[in-house]
Amino acid sequence: MDTTPVRTPADGLPGPAGLRRLPAVDALRGFALLGILMVNSAQIMSPYESEGFRDPGAAPWDQVAAWLVSALATFKFYLLFSFLFGYSFTLQTVAAERDGTGVTARFLRRSLGLVLLGLVHAVVLYSGDILMTYGVLGLVLLCARRIRPATAVKAATWVYGVFAVFLTAMGALATAVDDEEPVPRQEIARVVAAYRGSAGTVVRENLDRLPLAFFAIVLMAPGVLAAFLLGLAAGKRRLLAPGGTDRARLLRTTALGLAVGVPGAVFFASAAQGPLDDRWQLLGIGVGMSTAPALSAAYACLLLLLLNSPWTDRVQRLFVPAGRLALTNYLGQSLIMMFVATAYGLSRYGRWGAAAVLLLAGALYALQLALSTAWIRRLRHGPAEWLLRTLTLAGRPGRAPGTGARERPNADRPA
Repeated sequence: MDTTPVRTPADGLPGPAGLRRLPAVDALRGFALLGILMVNSAQIMSPYESEGFRDPGAAPWDQVAAWLVSALATFKFYLLFSFLFGYSFTLQTVAAERDGTGVTARFLRRSLGLVLLGLVHAVVLYSGDILMTYGVLGLVLLCARRIRPATAVKAATWVYGVFAVFLTAMGALATAVDDEEPVPRQEIARVVAAYRGSAGTVVRENLDRLPLAFFAIVLMAPGVLAAFLLGLAAGKRRLLAPGGTDRARLLRTTALGLAVGVPGAVFFASAAQGPLDDRWQLLGIGVGMSTAPALSAAYACLLLLLLNSPWTDRVQRLFVPAGRLALTNYLGQSLIMMFVATAYGLSRYGRWGAAAVLLLAGALYALQLALSTAWIRRLRHGPAEWLLRTLTLAGRPGRAPGTGARERPNADRPA
């Protein structure tokens, strides 16, 4: 691993050939880690959340915590991460062209690396992995890399729009069926026994859940693809570069996003966690997914407004290091939460309510922010980033492939 000390991206220093890291991209990615952790930790720690049922024995404060996670985080942050993945693809193509290497070969190796990391992640740690989805669906970006920004936006609108309308229509039909599905207590007990049993039973349970993980790729595909395309369009227009967008536009987008996203999030959370009964759940999912992009956009614009305010330096110092180590932090979240939840460590699976899990997630996120800041002061890449870049470049990240020259430390490219 390259141990050369480097300056933080908050410095915003231009690299060779006028390129620079984009603090906004890293900051947004670091912020999105919080929402991903909130959602994933609930799934990792609760058999009811992982099976898609309300906990019938939840205390009032746990019901409130589960409701807030559904309203504020579910569906919103994987879209933001996907948008940033599409945006970062434009940076990777620039980096590949600058280094004189083929974009196709480099990105195919990166996609393969994501699939392999995701498969290990899903089997050994958390079955709700997103990396396999990115590795597979990211190939669409490779095929669409020469698409015009306006065409990418139209394609994203059609893909997500048709999906949202279909899902909402199916949900509306489901409300006519007044048939409450009972909680499968035997299945809940079996899953609890597996995750509290031994390391072997944890892996076997994750292997049994792999078909569901592959089904999730299909279910999430429209949202991920749409966000990829929007990120691609934004990257081509350099919207996250300094001066890429103005304050008035950010304020308008925030206001519109909140106006559309908040009511949708409230309805979704009420259908998923109560007080609405179970027959509203599918419609809640349709409405929640339809309006999630609006709230995701509002979150992103609010952070961008902070990045263009007197709080700029503080916000960058807080979120940028975590964003540069996003892959390491994502995998680290699963590792720590699975240690707490399963027979890998403390076996607390199903024993803690949603409020305690949310507090644990907040503490873990704060720890990751601090550790990321300390790490990035000394090292250029996190462990997972170093491994993925080694696969992507087919060589050590410290050197540009085929040149013998050291990789440019401040180049505008994702970690």
